[in-house]
Amino acid sequence: MIQLLQIFFIRPARTARLALRALRRNKLRSSLTGLGIIIGVAAVVAMVAVGNGARAQIESKVSALGQNLLTVFAGSSRSGGVNGGLGTGSNLTLADAEAMGKEVPDVIAVSPEVRSAGQAIANGRNWSTQVSGESAQYLSIRSWSLAAGTIFTERDVRTAAKVAVIGSKTATQLFGSENPIGHVVRVKSIPFVIIGLLTSKGAGMGGNNQDDILIVPYTTAMKRLTGDKYLKSVNLQISSAKRMATAQEQITNLLRQRHNLPVGRENDFSILNQKEIADTVGSISTIITLLLGSVAGISLLVGGIGIMNIMLVSVTERTREIGIRIAVGAQPQDILLQFLIEAITLSLLGGGIGVLCGVGAAQLTSVVAGFNAIVSTGSVLLAFGVSAAIGIFFGFYPARRAAAMDPIEALRYE
Repeated sequence: MIQLLQIFFIRPARTARLALRALRRNKLRSSLTGLGIIIGVAAVVAMVAVGNGARAQIESKVSALGQNLLTVFAGSSRSGGVNGGLGTGSNLTLADAEAMGKEVPDVIAVSPEVRSAGQAIANGRNWSTQVSGESAQYLSIRSWSLAAGTIFTERDVRTAAKVAVIGSKTATQLFGSENPIGHVVRVKSIPFVIIGLLTSKGAGMGGNNQDDILIVPYTTAMKRLTGDKYLKSVNLQISSAKRMATAQEQITNLLRQRHNLPVGRENDFSILNQKEIADTVGSISTIITLLLGSVAGISLLVGGIGIMNIMLVSVTERTREIGIRIAVGAQPQDILLQFLIEAITLSLLGGGIGVLCGVGAAQLTSVVAGFNAIVSTGSVLLAFGVSAAIGIFFGFYPARRAAAMDPIEALRYE
């Protein structure tokens, strides 16, 4: 029983004390050796946090577009060889929008869209803003809530009512801190009664301020503001994310048929699929995060090489000490364990400090860059686990070399 205690508890505990004593004896060298691991772990934690934060911010902007959203844009107009770009063509009609809503089973909400810039005048102030003509289902399609008031109704759309829902930025510019509900705002001398105030959404995918907007019924915009007979685009909400590809194909076939496009001729419209954007952004963000983590991981590898280098130097410097220990009864496995403990201790301490430094660097980046760097538990555990593995891997060879020494030759070493 006593022998078992010696083998499994007493001798390993004594060896661990000797290993820690050796590290304390060379504090500066131990600190510099651990610095490589500290920098490596900190870099991995911080870089992965920055990558995760960037991905979350981009994904939130994509999700702000709406839930299961397809946007059909009119084609491009050409005048004198000049291409007007998507949405400028005269080939997307209200009848097309109605057909998509009725004939495509997966379409659950439709909002024909007409957009123009306009000078809004109210409360003795004026502000240039975006005026968007939409349907009563627009806010549902875009997953956009109201801070106050209500959205216009289908009856308002049918009668081309002069009512509007105002964005928070536009409301602030025109009314300050005053509640805009019930006030009148004029656009192109047309008075609109404000019946709703939108919650703030901030910048969109293109960097434009989504809150700088005035939303009116699309019929009102077409009849009273723009005079357009054609739509710029149509927003469509699909029943589920799994059905978006099928719905897109059905919409494409329907519009080609309605526009009498022969086989082989290009579409005179374009469809933007929100899910495709989200998937593309997600894959790119994942690649960037992996790249950042891999670059930072090189620092961990360099730190591990530094540990092996210092441990080899330590074995050479302590050759005589090793010989004495073996001569007084230490077993090769005791020597091996001692040097392994030294290497692993350096790695674990460096890993712990590195995690704290990495979290701090991520928080600092959040403040400086203006977005939230997300420190994940997985990245912390991975970085800490790799640092421990590096201590074992790069510490094993020096430890094995020390354990394999001939005690006689070691005692003769000067």
